[in-house]
Amino acid sequence: MEELTSVHNQRVKNWKKLQTKKFRKESGQYLLDGWHLVNEAVRSGHHINELIGTSEQLAAHPELIELADQAFAVTPEIMRHITDTVTPQGIAAVVDLPDSHRVPEDISGAWLFLDRVQDPGNVGTMVRTADAAGFAGVVVSNRSADIFGPKVVRSMQGSQFHLQLLEGDLRKWIANFKEIGAPVYGTQLNPAAKNFRDVRPGATFALIMGNEGQGMSDELLSQTTDNLYIPMRGDAESLNVAISAGILMFQLNQELAD
Repeated sequence: MEELTSVHNQRVKNWKKLQTKKFRKESGQYLLDGWHLVNEAVRSGHHINELIGTSEQLAAHPELIELADQAFAVTPEIMRHITDTVTPQGIAAVVDLPDSHRVPEDISGAWLFLDRVQDPGNVGTMVRTADAAGFAGVVVSNRSADIFGPKVVRSMQGSQFHLQLLEGDLRKWIANFKEIGAPVYGTQLNPAAKNFRDVRPGATFALIMGNEGQGMSDELLSQTTDNLYIPMRGDAESLNVAISAGILMFQLNQELAD
């Protein structure tokens, strides 16, 4: 185990640069910050390239050191420098980025598509909710928040290890679902759309959630099987996109939960 004490060390500089999308893509890696994320990676059998921690944290968990290719004991100052949190927990790990642009041979099950959802907290929350609702995967359009950015990763809480997390052109994904006869549901703040409670999609389907302010693009709305609406009893103008997604995911995927 190597000890590092300076924020000017090149390895430390590289860990810091993992906060940027450009360096994550160049290196093919991203950073997990905190015990929950590191433990979820280990529990899911995800390989740990580099384990980073304060001497105190690493000494308390020697079993983790054996699971990593390399382990580094660092100062609290370095932990604050490389992470995106105000009070880091003293443990982090560098892991490989998955191939997020692949198209799986099997696209069965429930899938969530995100159309230009730009708030990292919303993206992470919806991935986590999709995991809880038993979805097979999430596909994020290229104008959405970066799915492996620090804020999204923190908000996902390890759910990226439990389902397929992909990026791609949603028009092509809609076409793929239509080819196998699976419905694709859009979402629309429009009482003339279909009431979400009237839909029973079966085991394989896709649900699209749109941009926080603009909703789904007109192009995608025109390609869906049906567009869904959540009736509201109160006077609120609209729901947060992540809240809406949670309601719809659990409703649409209820057959698998029964």
